[in-house]
Amino acid sequence: MPNQVVNSALLTCVFGAAPSTFVVTPEKRVMSGSQPAANIMDFIPNKNIMPFGMCVTPSNPQVALATAAAQGVLTPQPCMPVVLTPWAPGAANVLLGGAPALDDVSMNTCLWGGVIRITFAGQVTETIP
Repeated sequence: MPNQVVNSALLTCVFGAAPSTFVVTPEKRVMSGSQPAANIMDFIPNKNIMPFGMCVTPSNPQVALATAAAQGVLTPQPCMPVVLTPWAPGAANVLLGGAPALDDVSMNTCLWGGVIRITFAGQVTETIP
């Protein structure tokens, strides 16, 4: 069963060298497990999605330029994600702030081709029999 994503969830990008912390800003004012809960519209770079350390894909223009300057030796550059679309698919049966809630099976993509996944929702759900 998917978990609701909240502030301080952990994200990874296949082209990023480090995980990133997800930030849910307080304007939603919906809490889950004492943390602000996210919806699929929380996808803004450097507001919700923080950098992933160093980027290693040549499709990133900064990496391509640095690699060319290093005579073809792959030269990672700071991973500043460029995300243009909401998370998908989201939890269609739960709306937060008028948009589907963000769950930990949702994904997004960076303009440079990286797939961004939620590796920890920021909270743990326990099922009691």
